[in-house]
Amino acid sequence: MSEFVLTSVKNNIGYITLDRPRALNSLSLDMVRALTTILLAWQDDQSVRAVFIHSSSEKAFCAGGDIRFFYDVGTATPKGDSALLEDFFTEEYALNHLIHFYPKPYIALMNGVVMGGGMGIAQAGANCRLRIVTERTKMAMPEVNIGLFPDVGGGYFLSRTEGEIGTYLGLTGEIITAADAIYAGLADVYIPTAEIPALMNLLSESKATDLRLAIRDFATAFVDQAKPDTSKLATQHAAINNIFAGNSVTAISEKLQQDNSEFAQQTLATMQKRSPLLMSVTLEQLRRSKDMTVSACLRMERNMVRHCFKHGEVLEGVRALVVDKDNNPRWSPETLEEVTTEQVTGFFAEAWPAHAHPLRYLEG
Repeated sequence: MSEFVLTSVKNNIGYITLDRPRALNSLSLDMVRALTTILLAWQDDQSVRAVFIHSSSEKAFCAGGDIRFFYDVGTATPKGDSALLEDFFTEEYALNHLIHFYPKPYIALMNGVVMGGGMGIAQAGANCRLRIVTERTKMAMPEVNIGLFPDVGGGYFLSRTEGEIGTYLGLTGEIITAADAIYAGLADVYIPTAEIPALMNLLSESKATDLRLAIRDFATAFVDQAKPDTSKLATQHAAINNIFAGNSVTAISEKLQQDNSEFAQQTLATMQKRSPLLMSVTLEQLRRSKDMTVSACLRMERNMVRHCFKHGEVLEGVRALVVDKDNNPRWSPETLEEVTTEQVTGFFAEAWPAHAHPLRYLEG
């Protein structure tokens, strides 16, 4: 088990505490394995009626995968354990699948930063999830910023947001707050951090058959503190639907260029910093994912991430962001106009025969 994943059972609730505050709880392979091990053990344990996952720090629930690990291992030779990169994504996506179909209530307190892989361990399936946000929540799928795409099932949950919100979030990597997250259908209830001790006390005492209902009742006192209908996303929704429709990032960029609004110009400036190729790949991913099961999405993403590291765009993105910290990635291609259909579709090519795919056993 990982030293950064703490577990306990109290009042028949399985508690998981992410405890790697210096790295904002970025997921290592050991952490992925620890989470998988405990969730597998608890799913058939009659003494555990629900799972509650949170962080030891108010700064972050989980900032995603450990991208420095991606770079160090991705640039190593096989003898230097670059194979661990393959293990990480296979096991992380299998964990996302386990959480999506968990047979017991799965409650995530998304306090602080929750991005990328953090979303993957919070966005459980509709039948088991309860996703709590606070005034500290900073949520995003920012993968295009490092030359990656919204993985960990991001294709599935982003493509199922209302209208083109998921397209906007996936192509820009923009950060949203609590009310936005609820409006987008990426969170369920708001509880201010000042009330978290009261929430924990509720958990310690509640005998509710479904803890999610008890927490929803508790959260009703705070609904006026994070109003989805007046959120930033709500006010921008019509513009997002208009601009981000279609199947071409170039066309989206042209619409933004023709729109003089502050929102359009800020969004254009953001997208001009992202990887042109991976924005194009992300758009194709989201369009394909809309009609796919979660298992099929995860298998597709596993193929895609293999191609990402083979291409090298993600290694360049991580180099610029966290290794050299020059914030000047040399994207390839450099512009949207240079991105070809063949380059995009190449990311969706099968990396393994169906019988050998590392996630072939996933169902649903």
